[in-house]
Amino acid sequence: MYENEVKQLLDFIGGKDNIRAVSHCMTRMRFVLVDEKKADKEKIENIPCVKGTFTQAGQYQVIIGNDVANFYNEFTKYAGIEGVSKDAVKAAAKTNQNPLQKIMGTLGEIFAPIIPALICGGLILGFRNIIGEVNLLNGGTQKLTDVSVFWSGVYQFLWLIGEAIFHFLPVGITWSITKKMGTTQILGIVLGLTLISPQLLNGFSVATATEIPVWDFGFAQVQMIGYQGQVIAAILAGFVLVYLERFFNKICPEVIRMVVVPFCALVPAVLIAHTVVGPIGWKIGDFIANIVNMGLNSPLKLLFAAIFGFLYAPIVMTGLHHMTNAIDSQLVNMYDGTNLWPMIALSNIAQGSSVLAMAVLQRKNERAQQINIPACISCYLGVTEPALFGVNMKYGFPLVCGMIGSAVAAMISIGSGVVAISIGVGGLPGILSIYPEFWFNFFIAMVAAIVIPFVLTFIIGSKKLSNNNNKPSESNTNELKAIVDGEVIELCNVSDEVFSKGVMGDGVAFEPTGNTIVSPANATVSLVMSDSKHALGLTLDNGIEILIHVGIDTVDMNGDGFTMFVNEGDKITVGQPLIKFSEDKIIKAGHKTTTMLIITENANKNFEFNYEKSASAGKTTVAVWKEA
Repeated sequence: MYENEVKQLLDFIGGKDNIRAVSHCMTRMRFVLVDEKKADKEKIENIPCVKGTFTQAGQYQVIIGNDVANFYNEFTKYAGIEGVSKDAVKAAAKTNQNPLQKIMGTLGEIFAPIIPALICGGLILGFRNIIGEVNLLNGGTQKLTDVSVFWSGVYQFLWLIGEAIFHFLPVGITWSITKKMGTTQILGIVLGLTLISPQLLNGFSVATATEIPVWDFGFAQVQMIGYQGQVIAAILAGFVLVYLERFFNKICPEVIRMVVVPFCALVPAVLIAHTVVGPIGWKIGDFIANIVNMGLNSPLKLLFAAIFGFLYAPIVMTGLHHMTNAIDSQLVNMYDGTNLWPMIALSNIAQGSSVLAMAVLQRKNERAQQINIPACISCYLGVTEPALFGVNMKYGFPLVCGMIGSAVAAMISIGSGVVAISIGVGGLPGILSIYPEFWFNFFIAMVAAIVIPFVLTFIIGSKKLSNNNNKPSESNTNELKAIVDGEVIELCNVSDEVFSKGVMGDGVAFEPTGNTIVSPANATVSLVMSDSKHALGLTLDNGIEILIHVGIDTVDMNGDGFTMFVNEGDKITVGQPLIKFSEDKIIKAGHKTTTMLIITENANKNFEFNYEKSASAGKTTVAVWKEA
């Protein structure tokens, strides 16, 4: 059937020797090539059955369409290549990614399981700041905890959770690394605990400590410093443990592996963490601290303020922001105030305002709001990690918009001489830590930190996340209904280029709030992805062909989290359940739940689409057609 096309593709892609691995999904051939430059994109796209090509995550993808399974079988048979699983292709594809892509992808997978704890901790610390750090009563001389035994008890109790989340963050990081890399998770937990042991000098106290205890080995001494709240040291230590365990697993006989490998991996990893990884982390932090101190006292302080305000949020994501506490503390002790802390509080506000705009844009998306709202509150109360890792870094543009607003606000603060009495109170309550004579100036800076990120995020997000020119549905029996509960968006807003550029055809996409896919019309099931269960094809009686695709790159999940209710050849009716999916498993696997309804064959019909903020599966009309 595809004899000529198969021969051409093998030739144009660089021959058998240029193929490291090959697999397929619902619509595409997925290649991992030895040398992508050998693939002739123009000639490949001129093959009659090929609808386009693109590269993503180290994979060279050739779009075939609904009949990709037959094409794949003929291709592998002709080429003499054994197809591999999607996981194998994904693993091989990582060898084609540049170092930055690998690092960012790995960091994202490490932090994903930790986000819920960060959100919870952010809310707790923000609330503690209000009741125990701000002088709200008796003319600004007393805190709520000073006059109430109950609130004093609440303040102390909540620190039990706040400390566990933020001071003991290295434990979560080392656990997550071992989980992601497939090594022994309990060893990761133990390693993390050694970084925050009570035997060590608390990492937050190092800057003010008069003497640092040491382990004395006679020929050498090692400082007993803890790494509470540190990210980079924990990440490096975690990977040291992973690679040590992998090494000893390879060389150690299986009969003694359970005894030898944990000891040989964990002990050196702990030693390296405290002698190499830790000191390197502190040196990086010291370098940043010195740069900040120089900038605060230079004639170019406005330029420094812009740079510091712009970069502070990314610094927070590394954990290095804790070093600024040492500078702030020193400034307060020497000059009875600090002009650095106000910029930090403004950065909190700016990132929170970006999240607020996302909350407005996604107000109909219940799943997104479960993260947006707590993260926004946390930011406005002075803790940005939940917002940074849970929202802004995930989408990208809110992070940058917040950084821009923070830079402008920082310039206003430094330029108008704002000085804080003390540190610790961030976000919106941060104004209470400012000397009263600078309240108005700081208020102006706060306005900039609120308005600029919100407006920028809203404008950009309106284009990326939704369509402001929604069309009302027509009263027409020739129609397609929503396939899932959720928000209907334009295909151009989908992160997968195969769909966003209309390669497979026109249609709509959904940001689901439900988890059951239903039929958009009376139809026949023409194609089912029986292994991955994430997609299927439908054919209407009038010849219209439809592709339903659940999630982005969910083919990699190999059916985990998906339940298919129909088989190829089944006759189905509008609203009939087709697929059920697990949102949690899709997100945990690092994918998006965005679901596409694509018209792959329009049968000479003209379609008009209706974009609804809150569509109901099987009820809301999302497309109508007329004869061309």
